[in-house]
Amino acid sequence: MDPSGYKKYTTSRGLTYNYYAAKASPGKPTLVFVHGWPSSSWDWRKQVAFFQPKGYGLIVPDMLGYSGTDKPTDPKLYVGSALAQDVMNIMDNEGVGKAVLVGHDWGSKIVSRINFHPDRVLAVAFLVVGYIAPSPDVDTEGFFAFIRETFGRDLYGYWRWFAEDGADKTMEKNFDALYSLIFPEPPTLWREVVAPVGGVKAWVEGNKQGPPPKYLTPDVKEHYKQSLLSGGLAAPLCYYRVQMQGLNTEDDKLVPQDAYDIKVPCFLGYAAEDYCSIPELVIPQTKPHVKGPFTVKEFASDHWITHSHSPQLNARCWSEALAL
Repeated sequence: MDPSGYKKYTTSRGLTYNYYAAKASPGKPTLVFVHGWPSSSWDWRKQVAFFQPKGYGLIVPDMLGYSGTDKPTDPKLYVGSALAQDVMNIMDNEGVGKAVLVGHDWGSKIVSRINFHPDRVLAVAFLVVGYIAPSPDVDTEGFFAFIRETFGRDLYGYWRWFAEDGADKTMEKNFDALYSLIFPEPPTLWREVVAPVGGVKAWVEGNKQGPPPKYLTPDVKEHYKQSLLSGGLAAPLCYYRVQMQGLNTEDDKLVPQDAYDIKVPCFLGYAAEDYCSIPELVIPQTKPHVKGPFTVKEFASDHWITHSHSPQLNARCWSEALAL
């Protein structure tokens, strides 16, 4: 991504974001790409390379806590409604009234909070993690219990350690071990190590390491290492702390009941080899809330669709689902 395409902007909350932007050609919509953990705007570089030459507008932020954006460590600043408002502020700064919003991982949580801004959205897309409806009556422990009862195992056991004090320092010290779990080879490491409570902590503290997947090149690892370690992991881990502390549950109480459903075209791309965000959970949590056109596609991928399957994603999916 061309560094000259980046801008700085301070939102109404006083937080400065770094984001990539390109103006739309006449008749073309603007696409807003929202990354998750532990990524940055750079993760969408293949989408930028695909859509920008075709005249689409682009807004691709480094989300709060990452890369060139501010990195506060107060979890209260990471509630869903506030992050969604930051994105709307950036759209305002670019003069964009309505856009297509695309989220991956925790980015899907932020895109889900279009509940607060339905008049700003042309269409939505969720990658790997689906739509996350407001859950003002279900706390995190209740969610974990539901997962175990429904699927017979933990899916998000790693959240507990990610929210612990000091986890960031251990991750920074043993970054190569963490990286080998972020990008698992084989993908079943997520089922065996990441999903169970205590698995990631034991792996990283023991400095265990594994080979990278074939789709990853050395420059990807170097980017992640430089981007994350330069700013530290305390801020990115706030996406887990805000969840474990129940702050998002409280935040969800602000969503109007009549705004729970998605009334614009929706695309869901799930990963057949992601053993945490499994399709048996992702599809049912999304489908009942989609009241407009809905397209679901499976990818023979682990969690990182944008790294491993961008050609298929770009060429096959977007136009049919989102009328691009």
